[in-house]
Amino acid sequence: MSTLEDDVIVLTGASRGLGRAMVERFAEEGARVTLTARDEARMDEIADDLPGESLVVPADVRDSDAVEAVVDRTLEQFDRIDTLVNNAGVSLLGMTDERSELTAVSDEEWATVLGVNLTGAFYFTRAVLPHLYEQGRGNVLNVSSGLGRSAVAGAGPYVSSKWGLEGLTRTAALEAEPHGVNVNALDPGGRVDTDIWAHLPDEERAEILEPDVMNDAAVLLAAQGPDGVTGESMPVQEWETYFG
Repeated sequence: MSTLEDDVIVLTGASRGLGRAMVERFAEEGARVTLTARDEARMDEIADDLPGESLVVPADVRDSDAVEAVVDRTLEQFDRIDTLVNNAGVSLLGMTDERSELTAVSDEEWATVLGVNLTGAFYFTRAVLPHLYEQGRGNVLNVSSGLGRSAVAGAGPYVSSKWGLEGLTRTAALEAEPHGVNVNALDPGGRVDTDIWAHLPDEERAEILEPDVMNDAAVLLAAQGPDGVTGESMPVQEWETYFG
């Protein structure tokens, strides 16, 4: 039997990059996966190639009604949720191919990055936790960044969103632990060959991490039971070492 046999996993930002790689790995491990992102056509293509049962529910994570609809559709289809992976993320670097100092960041740019990276994670966490509490078990995985523990100039919205996500992770973990639910954060431990770094020269992109870098750690965290580690945040390499 695979590690996550018949588990139900909801994953945001599922249409590309880290999200797509995790979806495919979860499915290989026997999980049933709800894919959510804005690009329905791309998600349909991914779902068509998965070995197990899946559900595609397009949504903008910044829309709380749309988030609730994803959770409702998942429960209608699978009758449970075991793991939530808050993976959806954007950065100004990925949107504009350049960094912007705070004095040059527009209202819309700030709202977009904070909305996707932090508010979206809050909306999904708020919607899913009651169902995990009712089961007395479950996992929430928040995809963070090294910039959730440090900072660089020109990435103010992204840094702020990831520091906020780290705080959300720890708060949710404290509230969820009495219910047997684990909440943790993980990050790839470096730059990953995704759309954020599309502006890099080919030779430089060839040297950075592959999108499947999250897979092993994500499976280990999603497989945890009620007595698992919670309230922690580490790069994937440290998570893999932790689980041994």
